[in-house]
Amino acid sequence: MPFNFVGRVSQANQMKESLDISVQRTRQIADRVARATALKQGFALPDTPTAPGSTESGPIDIEAEMVSLADEQLRYEATTKLLAKTYEKLRAALKVG
Repeated sequence: MPFNFVGRVSQANQMKESLDISVQRTRQIADRVARATALKQGFALPDTPTAPGSTESGPIDIEAEMVSLADEQLRYEATTKLLAKTYEKLRAALKVG
């Protein structure tokens, strides 16, 4: 099989990169939530909230972080389904050919 065949005929490489980025974002969000709970901030809204997903220090809005985490999880699951379908189509194309 020629090198880079998958990347030339599908978006599989971009989807794999997207999954890697999603995993990194999930880890960052989980880290911020863990720090907030370790500081016992609880679910109270901060006076000056930081944007969800930001790396700024200060009060962490746990509710916003959890929403961000749920959004990231949906994106990850959708991307994995698209990637699975892409691989399925590639396998089918290679069998026919």
